This record gives sequence, structure tokens and C-alpha cells, in this order.
Amino acid sequence: MHKPSLIPDFAYDPPDTPLSILHEDAAILVLDKPAGLLTVPGKLENRQDCLITRLRAARWDALLVHRLDCDTSGVIIFARTRQAQGFLGQEFEQRRAQKAYVARLKGRIEGESGTVDLPLGSDWDYRPRQKVDHTHGRPAQTDWQVIGRSEDETRVRLTPHTGRSHQLRVHMLALGHPILGDQIYAPETRAAHPRLMLHAETLSLHHPATGERVSFAAPVPF
Repeated sequence: MHKPSLIPDFAYDPPDTPLSILHEDAAILVLDKPAGLLTVPGKLENRQDCLITRLRAARWDALLVHRLDCDTSGVIIFARTRQAQGFLGQEFEQRRAQKAYVARLKGRIEGESGTVDLPLGSDWDYRPRQKVDHTHGRPAQTDWQVIGRSEDETRVRLTPHTGRSHQLRVHMLALGHPILGDQIYAPETRAAHPRLMLHAETLSLHHPATGERVSFAAPVPF
């Protein structure tokens, strides 16, 4: 028997902010995505406003390469040609693209650094929730490093080695220190933190036109 979802249908209220273009050339567009904005249109009628729709209004040739969760902010790259799109897709698929995130976690984590190596899969009864699944899950690894502490939270830099859905959010939950403001995995923190405290700070990969390794960064807004 199918269980009813425990995840409330979120009210989509995307921020009315101008595009933040970090870099553009003939092959790529790099943006700083705001929290609360979908990368691509949602299935429901009121979720058509999204980053790629806004971007194409200004740069008609923008092509999707990867996504960030709606509630995550930070660096995201788009292609401007089919050739560049294919090249960048391989950068992610072959794990040549390197991403680093900054997050604020609930509680004080023990230790200064570590790696979470736990397979992840969909929690089909409570979609879009994901879960650690040792039977059917796909391999997932995340490195973490403490960069700041306070009495009741820890600031970390997260480096994913795989790109599973909700990977950073579920891995931090598995450590017992969920990301603050997470409406799915730590709803009790939502009142004090109206956004998910997760930001894609840097992205490094090979440029599709030159083959040279390039890096982009977006300042952490929290």
C-alpha cells in the first residue's frame, strides 16, 4: 500500500532578483543562482519561472548542463553550443568537474574532517526524499572539512565525489548534523533559517573551447 507523503508541497515563491552572471564567453555562461529558484521548469503550472527561462530571455542560446536544487544557491554553468554542452556533460559524467559547497550544520560535529561513503537511493514512499540504501542505493562519497564553529552549529566545506540527488543533505543527516533550513530533512530548523544553508561556492573544470582548466566562485551569502 502506498504511504502518503510526509513532505508538504512547498509554496514556490521564487526571488525577484536580476541575473548574476559570473562569466560568459562564446562557449559558456556561468551564473550565481539564488536560493529558492528552480534551475528548470517544474511539472506544475505555477513552477515555470526558473533560472534557465530567465537566462534564455537574455541569452537565447543557453543550454542546460547540470542542476542545483531549488533551495541551493551558487555557481552553475550553462553551455552556449551543442558541442560545448556535450563536452561539459562529459566533465561531470567522468568526474573531472570539481565542486565545493559551504554549509551550516545543526550542532557541533566531532572532528575536523572526514568522508561519508554511503549509498543513496530514492525513498519512494516519501518522494522527493532520498535515503541511505545499502541494498539498492548507488555509491556516493562526500568529503567534509570544518571551517567554523559556534555553540550550536558547524560551518563546513563539502566536496562531493559523486552527484546523487540530495547527496550532501542526506550525508550530513546521516552524520547526525543536517543542514540548517532544510525543509525536507530538518524542518524543525526552518523557522530560524528561512532558506537552506547550502551554497555551491566553487566549480572547476576544463573549458570546452580551450581545454584549459578554469575555476569559478560565488561568494557565500550566509
